[in-house]
Amino acid sequence: MIPTALIKTNIPGKKLFSRGKVRDTYLIPGWRRTNGREILLMITTDRLSAFDAMVAAVPDAGKLRNLISFFWFGFLESICPNHVISADQQLCAATVKEGHRQTNDLLGRSLLVHKAWPIMVECVVRGFLAGSAWESYRKNGKVCGIKLPSGLKEAEELSEPIFTPTTKANAGHDEPIDFDALVKMVGGNVAEELRRLSLKIYKTAVPVAKLGGIIIADTKFEFGIIDGKLCLIDEALTPDSSRFWDLARYSPGRSQPSFDKQPVRDWLEKSGWDKKSPPPKLSGQVIAETQERYIACYQKIVGKRYPPEY
Repeated sequence: MIPTALIKTNIPGKKLFSRGKVRDTYLIPGWRRTNGREILLMITTDRLSAFDAMVAAVPDAGKLRNLISFFWFGFLESICPNHVISADQQLCAATVKEGHRQTNDLLGRSLLVHKAWPIMVECVVRGFLAGSAWESYRKNGKVCGIKLPSGLKEAEELSEPIFTPTTKANAGHDEPIDFDALVKMVGGNVAEELRRLSLKIYKTAVPVAKLGGIIIADTKFEFGIIDGKLCLIDEALTPDSSRFWDLARYSPGRSQPSFDKQPVRDWLEKSGWDKKSPPPKLSGQVIAETQERYIACYQKIVGKRYPPEY
């Protein structure tokens, strides 16, 4: 029996700032920094997105994504500042009226964060040739305008990670763009810094994940501006935002066993879904297997058993 998932939050007395594909974010009135910066309560639900649509809810996926993100935010803070104020779950819950029925649901899945001006770009870094990058390479030998050596295999490691940004669409599909297009969108200096930070974060995280037996094949980052500085926001290096492979079973030339939501994508591809109409209901087995993979990611990366105590 699969436990109930948190699909949507509803917190009376709190203004909903945004409801994304997987996160509900609320303004916290009366909580401000000395410079007047507003503070947000960001709640990661159990909603699961694939092909730019909300396709299912996987119990505890939100908690696992949130806890993995917080681990990375802390580990990477010396490289790039981020929007996190606190992950103290009791403090997060205290921002909600005492006794509210969803207070316990927030434990493990909440962050208090600084409000940022988001840069509407997905900063994708690829260390291996997979997914849409593999399809693009097969067609013209390029990925987002970057020419790659001939003769590469599916899932092969690249000699150097590449930066392949996409647009960030509020609705519909994100579209890949080349670096020149990024410069036109955000300016040369910002584009250079987005590329530099994204590659540095990826290269720093890769050996840490490998210690736990995970290959970070590719991942995406989001950045915003806080007090005039570029900061890492949203989430970081989770099974939702990354392609995680099993190091022990890695073998180039084929699709790889994964610890991310790739099995959900595979199931949807085989279902015949046209990716335009409402998605089909996932089987209980796919949902349970996805939850198992997310738990494995947490335990391998963070090095702790799940669930933790709050």
